[in-house]
Amino acid sequence: MTLVFIVGATATGKSELSLQLAEQLKGEIVNADSMQLYRGMDIGTAKLSPQERRGIPHHLIDVLDVNQDASVAEYQGWARSKVDELLGSGKSVIVVGGTGLYVKAILDELNFPDTEPEVRARLSEEADRIGGDALHERLGKLDPAAAAAIPKENLRRVVRALEVIEITGKPFTANLPRAGASYYPDAKQYGLVMDRDDLKERIDRRVDLMWSEGFVGEVRALIEKGITTGKTAKAALGYNQIISFLEGRISESESKQETKRATRAYARRQETWFSRDARIKWLKGGTKERLDSILSSTISR
Repeated sequence: MTLVFIVGATATGKSELSLQLAEQLKGEIVNADSMQLYRGMDIGTAKLSPQERRGIPHHLIDVLDVNQDASVAEYQGWARSKVDELLGSGKSVIVVGGTGLYVKAILDELNFPDTEPEVRARLSEEADRIGGDALHERLGKLDPAAAAAIPKENLRRVVRALEVIEITGKPFTANLPRAGASYYPDAKQYGLVMDRDDLKERIDRRVDLMWSEGFVGEVRALIEKGITTGKTAKAALGYNQIISFLEGRISESESKQETKRATRAYARRQETWFSRDARIKWLKGGTKERLDSILSSTISR
């Protein structure tokens, strides 16, 4: 049995590779995409349908309603518990996803301070008063690396980063451990990378496909289920833009183009985040070449 992480930017082929790797290793998959935790957020997160999972068990998918919020600490507990359970039963585990902080939460100790309700409330009130863009700009001045990793649309994480900075007097990213001792020292990390122009085309095609598959209808249904009352789910790529369209702030065409732009920007932030971890072995090429590279390494079948 072995523990493998498949990480990298959106649309680089992580899901297909993880399926083929799970088949070869007779393993199970643990999700590390923060938005695939949510029920009903299927099209916009490129979530594999039960049929597309080829009978391979997938864990930590569809565990929250869209009006709920999960913290990184909660995810860390859920994920480690599941990984330990699977490894303890003799199963190989493939963790797959592009949420860098979630991946790091499994592998490393994240020593964030407890929340300070007064600080959190004041920052939240300030966000309502001056706007999320202004708050994100402040984060950029205090901690440029955190601002690069956290999209301005995710106001909840922006507020949390500023809260940590105020409580500790240190940059938010200073609370993240550098690559070193791992909670799972034998885990292997593989990052998927591709040419920037090719990735741009893949992202644009994926967004077009999402629209043709009924993305707008999915968001409309989730509004009825309370997605606009949740702080995390409503900030997801595409969902945020379609909500703006459905609320009459932008046109549908604008929401689609903004989704493409925001997704490309997010992919760049993902690349920046994962590039800082020297433990990751980067893989190019197609799925077969990547799979062969992993299987020919030190992984025991």
